Amino acid sequence: MDRRSRLAVAVLSVLVLTAGCTLPAFAPDGSDQPARQGGASTPAPAESGSAIRWKPCPEVPRGLVGRTAAGMTYDCATVPVPKDWAAPVAGETYGIDMIRIRSDRQKDRIGSLLLNPGGPGGSGIDVAVYLSFGQALGGLPTEVTDRFDIVGFDPRGVGESDPVKCISTKDQDASFAADPDPAEQAAFDEIAALNKRIADGCAKEYGPSLRTYSTEQAARDLDALRAAVGDEKLTYLGFSYGTLLGATYAQLFPKNVRALVLDGAVDPTENYVSGSEQQAKGFERAFTNFTKWCTQNAAKCPIAPDARGAVTDALAKAETSPVPGADGREATPGWIFLSVISSLYTESGWTSLAEAIDALAAGDAEGVFELADQYAEREDGKYSNLFDANLAVNCADTDKAPTVAEVRRLQGEWRTKYPMFGPALAIGMLPCTYWGGQRDPYPVGKAEGAPPIVVVGTTGDPATPYENTADLANMLGVGHVLTWEGEGHTAYPSTACIRDAVDAYLIDLKVPQEGLRCPPK
Repeated sequence: MDRRSRLAVAVLSVLVLTAGCTLPAFAPDGSDQPARQGGASTPAPAESGSAIRWKPCPEVPRGLVGRTAAGMTYDCATVPVPKDWAAPVAGETYGIDMIRIRSDRQKDRIGSLLLNPGGPGGSGIDVAVYLSFGQALGGLPTEVTDRFDIVGFDPRGVGESDPVKCISTKDQDASFAADPDPAEQAAFDEIAALNKRIADGCAKEYGPSLRTYSTEQAARDLDALRAAVGDEKLTYLGFSYGTLLGATYAQLFPKNVRALVLDGAVDPTENYVSGSEQQAKGFERAFTNFTKWCTQNAAKCPIAPDARGAVTDALAKAETSPVPGADGREATPGWIFLSVISSLYTESGWTSLAEAIDALAAGDAEGVFELADQYAEREDGKYSNLFDANLAVNCADTDKAPTVAEVRRLQGEWRTKYPMFGPALAIGMLPCTYWGGQRDPYPVGKAEGAPPIVVVGTTGDPATPYENTADLANMLGVGHVLTWEGEGHTAYPSTACIRDAVDAYLIDLKVPQEGLRCPPK
């Protein structure tokens, strides 16, 4: 599936890739990725009131989607920021690439709406482009685009912003293909060795700079971007990991907040282990919801009535007899597992998963690889740097990772509690166990002095479980929970109820009714 044909999928799910997930998956060196044209940098870090040198860049949406959105103009720029905000050194900067999308219907402009799609590692430039295609394709409503410039940015280390590239394509493929639950000690040791090799390679490539990819550093970049676009206060829409970035910003710069929408909450008070377990719980719940849907919708689910059994059987058979794919890969348990993960991000993905598992039983692995490659950003055998950046940010943020022995113990414990996803989420912590870079944990606490912040949660969210929503709102002290009783990862702008509540907040600063719960449809 090429990027152009992924438009509907990407818009409807606010990018399938915005996982916020710490699965045992890593990315390649990404050296094949072409530089995005249209950016322009200046020699000194951005300061309040500094002019941005915007340049037209219609080639960006054309490259992603094949066209520009009707009535929208696209301009790009690069804003330099210090590599290390804690100890800035003259001349040592990262360039933060941005895109500004402006409707020709814009009137009574409020300012800029800055976007982050999550990951960490997702491109804010890409998601801004997708969302610019309007409500008919699941994008932003005209009520928002008529009042705001839509500004997407690639955070430091991501996409076009001095991207982190330290993992080979070979290791990326090996990681995705590996058994998500290696029971035998020799198999576990092999995966552990792969993780160590990857971590050591990143440390060799970047050394002390690894610490500078932390969320706190990125939050300080966000304030520089706010100043650079000329906004006195920040209006921000963050999905998944983007909620953590937004929450960190609110703690560091509470008086610079105008309105923050944090959709698909990460709970900053969770440690690395408890956060991974919460994700295992969330994915297990979403998979159970999928299996119930199959039972109730057998006409749309060819693996009904026992969808869980069909997936479990597919994983077991793949251990000894993986089905070959057209490109030479084999549909090993790892690739099948990744296709399951990918499909749970949107309810519309459930049918695709059922069809892929059914086709796999008949000897056709293409559906499995299509789902897996959507999640991995793998195209023509090559990857973006999504998982390089994901690894660098997650590990820089992690104060204390579990030991190898603790990971092995948790693998067994979580297998009992969360049989489909627990072992993989435990093993997914190994990269940060071996990480050689210094750590820079984000702050945890109240956003004293900030205005009301809207935290949106989806009851069936697999990657950022609904329980996180109230936890994040309570931690901030000024958070207000808005609930979607739906399936999939993140909620806005999925339904009219959610859309209306968020739009009223973004435009008029009207906080949603306390306890508002929006129906699935």
